Amino acid sequence: MLALDLGVFHRRSHTVSLREALGWTSAWATLALLFGAGLWRLAGPEKAVEFLTGYLIELSLSADNVFVIALLFTYFAVPTSFQHKVLFWGVLGAVVMRLVMILLGTALVHEAAWVLYVFGGLLVVAGARMVSNRVEEVHPERNPIVRLFRRLMPVTPGFREDRFVVREAGRWLATPLLIVLVCVEVTDLAFAIDSIPAVFSVTLDPFIVFTSNVFALLGLRSLYFLLARAVNAFRYLKPALGVVLVFAGAKLLLAQTPWKIDNLVALGAVAATLAASVLASLLHPVRDEVA
Repeated sequence: MLALDLGVFHRRSHTVSLREALGWTSAWATLALLFGAGLWRLAGPEKAVEFLTGYLIELSLSADNVFVIALLFTYFAVPTSFQHKVLFWGVLGAVVMRLVMILLGTALVHEAAWVLYVFGGLLVVAGARMVSNRVEEVHPERNPIVRLFRRLMPVTPGFREDRFVVREAGRWLATPLLIVLVCVEVTDLAFAIDSIPAVFSVTLDPFIVFTSNVFALLGLRSLYFLLARAVNAFRYLKPALGVVLVFAGAKLLLAQTPWKIDNLVALGAVAATLAASVLASLLHPVRDEVA
């Protein structure tokens, strides 16, 4: 699907329209639901519920990732026609990174089960911070990885169409678009530190954790073009995502107690929280506030 996406449907860089983004978002969501239906038939309802719950958690947390990526594109003034290519390679790198992190995390949990309580505590703290801090600032120039990249690799003063590297005056140079790609990868790595433990609250099956991550990542690009135009419209989404993280952390902490939270209950709770935040955002838009 990724090969078809970049090699056939998006061979030429162009601005993704709202209609196109909506179509691709629906297509990726449909594929995820079909995959869940296949799991239900082949592995039973328990695995299917685990996948759908993990997928919904990952997809919802991706929305916050979308808003940060939008700030990055604005900061670097990336033309809209180049953004899809950056997101494509960003997602491809994120899939590889998350596979490594999931395998390492699963092995760590099986070796030391108490790590789950650490994950649970970290999720509660991260969720509480997300609820209390609604203003997101992006300062790529302060990121140590970006600063190291600039030192090691000379960068052109401006974009060179949609290319990441160019050869000029007999030497290879990075373009600002490659720096944006590095920032996107670093951003996803930071979000994965929260989102992967959140799925561990649902299941420790690496297959389910990885596939729920992959389907959420595959839909991230189209979700970006769908939500980026309305970054300020969903004002209550970020605190809702914080609530989801706190809930996932609590689920991990209660996993071995009589108050264990069932995955089907978790699926309903996460869906209801997200729906309530969207409804509240629509009923109380930003323009109603008086400075």
